Amino acid sequence: MSWQTYVDEHLMCETEGQHLTAAAIIGHDGSVWAQSASFPQFKPEEIAAIMKDFDEPGSLAPTGLHLAGAKYMVIQGEPGAVIRGKKGPGGVTVKKTTQALIFGIYDEPMTPGQCNMVVERLGDYLVDQGL
Repeated sequence: MSWQTYVDEHLMCETEGQHLTAAAIIGHDGSVWAQSASFPQFKPEEIAAIMKDFDEPGSLAPTGLHLAGAKYMVIQGEPGAVIRGKKGPGGVTVKKTTQALIFGIYDEPMTPGQCNMVVERLGDYLVDQGL
């Protein structure tokens, strides 16, 4: 299965009548493996800061998580595995796998829990596959 298929069929799928606003699978080095058409144009240093937070949990908390210049307040996550951010009525979930970062961006009426479920379910599957 192609990486784009994972984004299109597993991340951008309908969940309880809701959809993510944007999604992507990005390598630890910042290379884009696949993304939805709506995924924002991020900066390499933003991915580097996210990777640093996985290695040093809490490093993003003072400054926030930035993606394409948008600032998300970092909320509860799982150190070394999941970072969650909130911005107004929406937010972002980032799940780290062995080789990639899975991004899901949402806006209301999708809930944070629905976004977490979609992103983390795919991330857990990829971890199980050694990816």
